[in-house]
Amino acid sequence: MAGFTHSFHPTSLREYDIRGIIAETLGAEDAFAIGRCFGTVVARAGGSSVAVGYDGRLSSPMLEEALVNGLMASGMQVFRVGCGPTPMLYFAAYHLKTDGAVMVTGSHNPPNYNGFKSMLGKKPFFGKDIQALGAMAAAGDVVPEAQGASTHVDVAAEYVARMLKDYDGARGLKVVWDPGNGSGGKITQDLVAQLPGTHVVINADIDGTFPNHHPDPTVLKNLAQIIAKVRETGSDLGIAFDGDADRIGVVDGEGNMLFGDQLLVVLARDVLKAHPGATIIADVKASQVLFDEVAKAGGTPLMWKTGHSLIKQKMAETGSPLAGEMSGHTFFADKWYGFDDALYSAVRLLGILGRTPETLAQMRAALPQVLNTPELRFDCPEDRKFEVVKEVAGRLAAEGAKVQDVDGVRVLTEDGWWLLRASNTQAVLVARAEARTAEGLERLKASLAKQVVASGLAVPDFSGENSGH
Repeated sequence: MAGFTHSFHPTSLREYDIRGIIAETLGAEDAFAIGRCFGTVVARAGGSSVAVGYDGRLSSPMLEEALVNGLMASGMQVFRVGCGPTPMLYFAAYHLKTDGAVMVTGSHNPPNYNGFKSMLGKKPFFGKDIQALGAMAAAGDVVPEAQGASTHVDVAAEYVARMLKDYDGARGLKVVWDPGNGSGGKITQDLVAQLPGTHVVINADIDGTFPNHHPDPTVLKNLAQIIAKVRETGSDLGIAFDGDADRIGVVDGEGNMLFGDQLLVVLARDVLKAHPGATIIADVKASQVLFDEVAKAGGTPLMWKTGHSLIKQKMAETGSPLAGEMSGHTFFADKWYGFDDALYSAVRLLGILGRTPETLAQMRAALPQVLNTPELRFDCPEDRKFEVVKEVAGRLAAEGAKVQDVDGVRVLTEDGWWLLRASNTQAVLVARAEARTAEGLERLKASLAKQVVASGLAVPDFSGENSGH
């Protein structure tokens, strides 16, 4: 296309991905421009091939088509893996040895949203990389138009076979699965057909309207169906995925939800048997219980910034075999490729539970019990959110508070801790608090509220929002 230029909607180029509302802030022209610019980045890095996949949203085929056209216009050989989970696309990039990969997905956003996640070579493509695409499009800074090609490639069977290779359970379990009508539905069915044990899959049909519940497995109300089914069938556990199956939610046989950090404790203890002393990474929102339990199991706990791209980067840097986030992203570099993959994490979890007489419910109950708030979010103007965190940090330093400043401020007191950080993807501040007692938690929440008010923001009512953890 001679004289190619394009302007993206200012809200669509995010920290970790590109995301927008279909027909409002994101459409086919944007998808073509992403292909044209990302293809240029790959070409200038000496590459020539890109793997492309898409999720089950109604708008995804249209966006995928336009994206592929943009990539081909930059001379790329495009391998189209079709509709499936995001981690299958990441797997395809390794399996097919491509120079880049782009997934069309709205993740766990509402049905009218969609977006793109990318990797360049074997590394996440995010932050300044994404912003650079916007500048390239606006300036028309692309390689001359060329005639690329596209090929449809089915990697589903290889992906399932590779996951099964690492299953190491000694006995089968009774498991309920809920892909949430997301793009992991068919792969889940293919996987369980070859796993030992008894498996019940609900909401397996890929349906971009998400008719049964919103596909975010870290929100308790979205697990109501799977909890009911686990209890009804007397299953050992239930495993749920988000809309593109890169985040996992787990419930035990008694119907209790395991938080992301509790699941990571179970996985870390096992990984540390093979990698004693290894670094296990979790984001700043994780419980102190996780960091303590990793140390107790002989590992080196590392608290890091929230964000799947940032965690992946830190894993590569430290040689960490395992990492996780409260949001349900779980990353295995032990035997796997280091990317976040809910399906693979499920296989490894079933292997652990299939080698021990202890149930998941017993493992959860044996963890030190603490009280914490859910993730608290309050509106803060985009141009103020990072400033507010700086102001709070300054006041805390003046008070001589004990603060961890890896990502925002995590304040340690005798009661426990509270966290305040700026969201990288929305005009909000994110907060959390954790204590050993109810009274301690109230003191932490009051301390947090005081700091937020001192910066001129209104604090939402978060009384009564505590959960045992």
